[in-house]
Amino acid sequence: MQGPAKAILDVLARPCDYEPAFDEKSDRIMSVFFDFEIRGLDGRDNLLESFRSKAILAVNLASECGFTPQYEGLEALYRELGSQGLTVVGFPCNQFGAQEPGTAEEILNFCSTRFNVTFPLSEKIEVNGDDRHPLYAWLTSPESGYPGNIEWNFEKFLINRDGGIVGRYPSATTPSDNGLLQNIADAL
Repeated sequence: MQGPAKAILDVLARPCDYEPAFDEKSDRIMSVFFDFEIRGLDGRDNLLESFRSKAILAVNLASECGFTPQYEGLEALYRELGSQGLTVVGFPCNQFGAQEPGTAEEILNFCSTRFNVTFPLSEKIEVNGDDRHPLYAWLTSPESGYPGNIEWNFEKFLINRDGGIVGRYPSATTPSDNGLLQNIADAL
């Protein structure tokens, strides 16, 4: 193995300790990425809970977008770094140019047959506006440190192992972007 994947694996060889964010005043875990409930595109309940303690690359997706070829790079990251603790989670959304018009079955079929996607996908959601999913309201809130509406399909958020946001990347940032890869390595 060589290139960016080797660089990430070298960083991953370092020991990593983390603790979930804990609110001592209320004696409970604070709201973090993993606390939000969302169904999987396959109908699975509470998709995010099973990824607690993993680093997450969260991406709003669309099947008919100019950025759709990023599925290939996202799948490569998921396959190469999954054993190191990275999970890519896709959030299909039809809010930008109606570029994700399909049903759950159609989206799953497209992703699996066209790009061999095996990373988890959520139910189709809205990421902006009055019907924005609570997860995306949290991701884009001023308190998150990465405020503002989602601009287009394939915008990315990097979530660390304790469920905090460590980066936000515009749609044009490819999965092989050196800055993104370094941030993933640091999150792992």
